[in-house]
Amino acid sequence: MKKRMMAGLVLLAATTTTVAAYTAPVPAADDSITVYFVRHGQTLLNSTEQVQGWVDSPLTQQGITMARDVGEGLKKIKFDSFYSSDAGRQRETLRVILQQEGVKNYQPRELKGLREVYFGCFEGYPNSEMIAGAAKSLGLKDGAELWRHIKAGALTTDKQIDAISKADRCGKAETFQQVKARTSEALKTMIDQAEAQGDKTVLAVSSGLAIQTIMAGLTDNPARNKPLENAAVVKVVYHDGQYSVPEIGNMQYLKDGKAALEKQGKAASAPRS
Repeated sequence: MKKRMMAGLVLLAATTTTVAAYTAPVPAADDSITVYFVRHGQTLLNSTEQVQGWVDSPLTQQGITMARDVGEGLKKIKFDSFYSSDAGRQRETLRVILQQEGVKNYQPRELKGLREVYFGCFEGYPNSEMIAGAAKSLGLKDGAELWRHIKAGALTTDKQIDAISKADRCGKAETFQQVKARTSEALKTMIDQAEAQGDKTVLAVSSGLAIQTIMAGLTDNPARNKPLENAAVVKVVYHDGQYSVPEIGNMQYLKDGKAALEKQGKAASAPRS
């Protein structure tokens, strides 16, 4: 139970039991811009269940495999531009994805606005401490109760982030409004740049709660409040000043990529007559 509780908060875990929301892609208008947000692959701190916001750690081998698989699954999509934050785990995930897609001579842009939430004095400490603190600030019994709310999508992203900010003994952890301001600016920058360059499809690697914050206000789908697994995809479509979010926490790209690579491996190892 403890490990499942630890995995509950998207920013903290390597994997979660969240059921992803997925709807079949709807043909978009010719002048629309689509941004595919990908959460980074599993990291060292994810695997040791430590808080990781602005503190960074490299991808584990499992995390590299995740990035490779999702890259294979996204191979059918032609991306015009690429973004990540300045965090190493996001850069590395983007590099592996593009390497798997066969993209060369790309010029990624780093936006600090795509960083994960800054968790103040919780950074680097056990996830359990931050979960317990957030639960207390919300008046909940314990971290287990907090996890039940998160899993059900009953606790909105703003309440999650503000509960952590309130519980931070240093008083430095970001509030929801601070995170929303910078992530919204990052999204606007990507859209403005795409319009200026005539780009239609954008790939952006970020982190769990940062992506959830971007979705806040763009969709009423309650799945926006649920934790995102490592390498999950969120699809945001911009058209005529309006946003839609047709895919939330989609793991099918990773699954399809993994299946395709396994098939290729079997074909390569099959005896020839």
